[in-house]
Amino acid sequence: MFDHPDVPPQWRNRFGASVPAWIAQEAITVLPVQGASVVEVIPVRAADVELVRLAAAGRRCRVTVVADTAETCAAIAPHVDAATVGSPTDTVRLDDGELGPALRALADPALTVLATTTALTAAGPGWFNRVIEAATPTTPPPPLRHWPNWLWAVLTSVGLIVAGIGAAAIALGPVLLFYDRSYLGATVTDLEQINPHLIGFLQHDRITMAGNMIGIGILYLAMAQAMRLGYRWGRRALLVSSVVVFGSYFYFLTTGGFVEPLHTLVIIVLTPMLVLALCRHPTDPHWPPVTEGPAAERRRALWGQLVMIGVGGGLAVAGVVISFVGMTSVFVPTDLAFMGTHAEHLAMADPHLPSFIAHDRAGFGGALIGAGLAVLLISLWGWRRGHWWIWWSLALGCAFGTVPVLIIHFAIGYTHFEHLLPVYVLVAATVFALAASRAYLTAPSPDG
Repeated sequence: MFDHPDVPPQWRNRFGASVPAWIAQEAITVLPVQGASVVEVIPVRAADVELVRLAAAGRRCRVTVVADTAETCAAIAPHVDAATVGSPTDTVRLDDGELGPALRALADPALTVLATTTALTAAGPGWFNRVIEAATPTTPPPPLRHWPNWLWAVLTSVGLIVAGIGAAAIALGPVLLFYDRSYLGATVTDLEQINPHLIGFLQHDRITMAGNMIGIGILYLAMAQAMRLGYRWGRRALLVSSVVVFGSYFYFLTTGGFVEPLHTLVIIVLTPMLVLALCRHPTDPHWPPVTEGPAAERRRALWGQLVMIGVGGGLAVAGVVISFVGMTSVFVPTDLAFMGTHAEHLAMADPHLPSFIAHDRAGFGGALIGAGLAVLLISLWGWRRGHWWIWWSLALGCAFGTVPVLIIHFAIGYTHFEHLLPVYVLVAATVFALAASRAYLTAPSPDG
């Protein structure tokens, strides 16, 4: 269930974190998932006993306490794994995020090694992962003699990219295919007569979706590379994102019943590849040696990581909003202002038009949720020095998700500032995050 390599057996119950009582609940819940096998709460006073007791209930790791008095120690001891008055002499607490001191201390089997909140703040998300990875024996990737899980992930990624290119070609070319015309009972010329901006509006929805598909495919290539190197997070991120991306196909059940044959074909072709990518046995560890580099470089990269995680979360939230709009009102006010019409007028002109547009709108929303989750999880779990492919996948994936959006909006004259403001913010945040993390992620590495 965890996204980190197995904790070395000799580290169990002696590798973790030292936290104050006020964040004990969060630390005991979250840190075991990241690889911590012990959480120390220090100091614990009489007023903290109930808080720590609740935090330790249902714990998935060893919980120890350093109490301020013997009375406090006696009160909390029945609810935790160990309680002492005064700090144990066999405990080393680390105040920085460097890997070396942690590895050297862990080499002594008599010591318990704990990262303080200062160290975890300096090191950023994934510190436990990186320490475990640094101590995990690895081998170079073997020659390709069969179809491993990561190769199926590559094929899924390429399929999405090809499908996105095809969708863009259709949007910029005929716009409507034969089954679109059949469903609408109208041609491109007929739609232009209904509203002169309607074809441009359809193009803007479909180009946006096409760019998003290409971007998702590029992000999935990063996950495939992570799987090739044996990182567990690659498969988990692919699973979380693809469930949403592929599951959004069934939005048609709520958008009027329009089923697009090409969309269906893409799902039919790619789903078996995705299943094989997720179900085949994970690759053994093949990642390069873990290095952290200069502290200043790492701190800049942490800011970039934080902002990129925010970008992913923002995309996912935007996708939820767009999905909801697609399944309810279909249009936002700026859509109707651009076309100079009302939703009722469009429905009266062609009763199938709202469900046709809703299919595109909701489908894009679902894909955007999946793209946001991909960006978020890659940024959260895959931030490693020297992983140039992480930097490039985020750069290209976000570029294909934003540049075509801006180009098509300006090409058709749909330039309402409030409508495009989220895209401007996304571009600015992405550029900042990539600039801040470039030196760290693209640093020379022995491999990867």
